[in-house]
Amino acid sequence: MLMIRLARFGSKKKPTYRVVVIEKERARDGRAVEVVGHYNPVAQPQIISLKHDRIEHWMKNGAQPSDTVARLLKNNPAQQPAVA
Repeated sequence: MLMIRLARFGSKKKPTYRVVVIEKERARDGRAVEVVGHYNPVAQPQIISLKHDRIEHWMKNGAQPSDTVARLLKNNPAQQPAVA
């Protein structure tokens, strides 16, 4: 089963995270199928960069988001293109 979850990167006391699509059984920082975003909770303000189209694609193909990723998606909805 595929999961969309966070993989920790960065140095000690200064974490940054990649939002990745990965097999559920793999290690937290194991090889991911695809990187679909970045999250930096230390920066002021927090930096959240998500590829909503790719996340939607993986969710349609059965990937389940973790609780944290689901919260990030809820708080940062995709930007809809302006219709003129």
